[in-house]
Amino acid sequence: MCKTPLDHTLGEILTRKGISRRSFMKFCGAMTAALALPAHYTERVAAAVSAAKKPVLVWLEFQDCAGNTESLLRASSPTAAEIILDVLSVDYHETIMAAAGHQAEAALKQATAEKGSYLVVVEGSIPTKDGGIYCTIGGRTALDIAQEICGNALATITCGTCSAYCGLPAAAPNPTGAVGVTDAVPGITVINLPGCPMNVVNLTATIVHYLTFGELPPTDQFGRPFFAYGSKIHNDCERRPHFDAGQFVEEWGDGGHRAGWCLYKMGCKGPATYHNCALVRWNEETSWPIHAGHGCVGCSEPNFWDTMTPIYRRLPKVPGFGIEATADKIGLGVAATVGGAFALHGVASAVRAKVQPLQKSQIIVDEEDAS
Repeated sequence: MCKTPLDHTLGEILTRKGISRRSFMKFCGAMTAALALPAHYTERVAAAVSAAKKPVLVWLEFQDCAGNTESLLRASSPTAAEIILDVLSVDYHETIMAAAGHQAEAALKQATAEKGSYLVVVEGSIPTKDGGIYCTIGGRTALDIAQEICGNALATITCGTCSAYCGLPAAAPNPTGAVGVTDAVPGITVINLPGCPMNVVNLTATIVHYLTFGELPPTDQFGRPFFAYGSKIHNDCERRPHFDAGQFVEEWGDGGHRAGWCLYKMGCKGPATYHNCALVRWNEETSWPIHAGHGCVGCSEPNFWDTMTPIYRRLPKVPGFGIEATADKIGLGVAATVGGAFALHGVASAVRAKVQPLQKSQIIVDEEDAS
């Protein structure tokens, strides 16, 4: 009896695609690092992914800019665009599928016919005002589609801040009554990958975690996986030493800006934003917004458009520790001496170590190693 495509293991599929063992292990190593697992877990990840069957995935787009789809298609490291499309059976994706109209809707119906047999990625917020008429596909509202498709899925992954926390469409006064997936379809299994857009490395790592451990990764109180959102951008930023040294950009294009100094005074929201942007980066891991000279806008936080604006003005008060007061004092010259700078660095490092959230994945690994 011949195997159907879904009967083949991922290892068989990747071999037939011509992906070498070396490239596959490089991919697994990158995923292990992204998941904040010890390096020796690479073999376990490789074995699990090789033996797994190809999961069925449907990708829904609602009130969105298609930025997350663009992120998926333009990803190049760790060969995500290639691996995702080979590893997953993407049976429905409006932007990239060949089918249209009734054929597309038939493909969605077929892919989701068996309850609990598929994963869903949702991109974009879901309008609820006036019965949800502000976003319709095939004559059905986004709310109706989400309740059916997400409600019967094995799990739903929100890609981007709009589907996670309603994002820009819900900015005051929220004229369409936009909400995220969790509010639109209460009680379902959801993992949030906010960002404008999300980094496809985090999407890939989430799916690899599921294939390896048989469950989605542990999350914080906002449904974000700890491996990607367990640390503040401020903690991992390459400009952090300039903050500790009291070196701030005071005006766009000044000497400090050209020298790569800290952007906090120019409105950078890194001290109040949890994300791994500084670690996974973009464009083949070469850069990210702060590296390119633009401050973080806090896009991975709930209600960022209303709480993190104005974009180019620093927050009056940042939860956690008095970073704004520290910046003011540094600006006044409190850290003028070398000894003062070293003392400030020591205090900031101690406080940072105290408030940094624990990585649940690391706790799980330590417990397994101990046993």
